[in-house]
Amino acid sequence: MQVMPTSDQQLIAEYLQGDERAFEILLNRHRQKIYTSIYLFVKDTALAEDIFQEVFIKIIDTLRKGKYNHEGKFVQWAMRISYNMCVDYFRRNKRRPKVAPTDTFDIFDVLQVSDDNAEQRIIKSQTHEKIRKLVDQLPPEQREVVILRHYADMSFKEIAKLTRVSINTALGRMRYALINIRKMVEEREVILQ
Repeated sequence: MQVMPTSDQQLIAEYLQGDERAFEILLNRHRQKIYTSIYLFVKDTALAEDIFQEVFIKIIDTLRKGKYNHEGKFVQWAMRISYNMCVDYFRRNKRRPKVAPTDTFDIFDVLQVSDDNAEQRIIKSQTHEKIRKLVDQLPPEQREVVILRHYADMSFKEIAKLTRVSINTALGRMRYALINIRKMVEEREVILQ
């Protein structure tokens, strides 16, 4: 008999009844996705870790005060909090996020990829690098939608709500981002394999 994993809502209920381990399970379940989305915005490991900790302090505080509602999924709620904290950081520091890999972290390292042979891995790595460079050259609003959609795995409805624009605006930004990426590929004769 296969045991069904405990839902996020069940873990939250158990945590609120005093089971600290339940929150640890919840944290570990969503840690990579939330941290990755923060890192993609701030591009600094130490800063991403600080914001990540602030996100979970805020989550714990909200849960303990009984202000969390079960309308949406926990992870989308946590992603909204992390996005807002990143935006607040950039407002305070008047700088825009930049999407680029570093020596210590690469988004494509955490994406699940089937086992390929060495040649396929090299080609895939080079392709990802080229795409990342193209994404980084997009206007900020388009880059933001691409990050939230493809790296944070959010729906356009969630992106629209999070960025406080209409769903059509979010869809339009993604459309223009794809058009711009296609145009850059053609102009620079970038070969994506």
